[in-house]
Amino acid sequence: MAGPLAGMKLIEFDSMGPVPLAAKLLADMGVDVLRIARAGAADRAGGADLLRNRAVVRIDLKSPEGRETVLRLLAQADGLMEGFRPGVMERLGLGPETCLAANPRLVYVRMTGWGQNGPLAARAGHDLNYIAITGVLNAIGGADRPPPPPLNLVGDYGGGTTFAMIGLLAGVLSARETGRGSVVDAAMVDGVAALSSGIHGMMKAGEWQDRRAENLLDGAAPYYRCYTCADGKYVSVAAIEPQFFGLLLEGLGIEGTRFVQRDRDGWTAMEATFAACFASRPRDEWAEIFGPTDACVAPVLSFAEARRFPHNVARGIFPDTLPAAAPRFGGVPGAAKQASEITVEAALSRWRGPPHRDMTDPAALPISATDE
Repeated sequence: MAGPLAGMKLIEFDSMGPVPLAAKLLADMGVDVLRIARAGAADRAGGADLLRNRAVVRIDLKSPEGRETVLRLLAQADGLMEGFRPGVMERLGLGPETCLAANPRLVYVRMTGWGQNGPLAARAGHDLNYIAITGVLNAIGGADRPPPPPLNLVGDYGGGTTFAMIGLLAGVLSARETGRGSVVDAAMVDGVAALSSGIHGMMKAGEWQDRRAENLLDGAAPYYRCYTCADGKYVSVAAIEPQFFGLLLEGLGIEGTRFVQRDRDGWTAMEATFAACFASRPRDEWAEIFGPTDACVAPVLSFAEARRFPHNVARGIFPDTLPAAAPRFGGVPGAAKQASEITVEAALSRWRGPPHRDMTDPAALPISATDE
């Protein structure tokens, strides 16, 4: 299956996590991605799977010849994605102004943590720092301990990768309509803040307290949290709606009228009762009890266990070392291809003709033999 984005061409400048994941996800959907890496540099250890499904060419970006090669490649591309600190691409002679002069339809995506401007723009940082200044990190975890690092899913990948992809695709759609490219400032702080829009809306409505473990979705509610089971493993409970709460009580063997779900005065007793119930059986027994119901209870699995979980197996979510392509477009994701290294000459001949054109424009339609 070629993928819904077949025909789109993207230049990826080699960088860390968020950019490679964006390029990988786009390649999974059919984008022809060419990764440009530094001449003589080896790929980072352990990152081979994230670099699959696309070719790489190694170019000396500090040489005039290397810069010229990149501009020739960009003349045939729909998009560019880079993840350097602000000013690095300009110093290489490959800033937005230069690249859009070579290809006015180019969508130039700049992925950073802090953004292209602001007091912190030139400073180093990582996921935990980016989510810290947005207020999101402070809302995660128990009230009696420092906030825990939520892996690097929120900042790097949620606020970074996701919004860089959105920006690229929106820019390409606009370029096909207008013939004009754009520069996308994809900052993780912007993306994380945008992801928290719902919480800000609840705060405005007086439905969210700006403190940890005080709210419906942050672990304060006994029916929206995790519990320890008899074997030391965990279950997740998310019985928010009244009908699901009723099924939770039923599965735990608790009288349906014992607790009033939204009565905060009873939450301490509710939590203690739920904890004692879940501690009476091992996790997988609870999974069997609640699996056929709508109580919104699911086992908390390790990464290794997730690969064997029946639902995940049935959907083919983990076909190999990486999860399957997402989202799905009417079929099973295709098999992954390993990254291939190509020469500069092969890179220049890889794409023939201009970037993908708006095929709704009669002037953009190819001339057939019968038209001559």
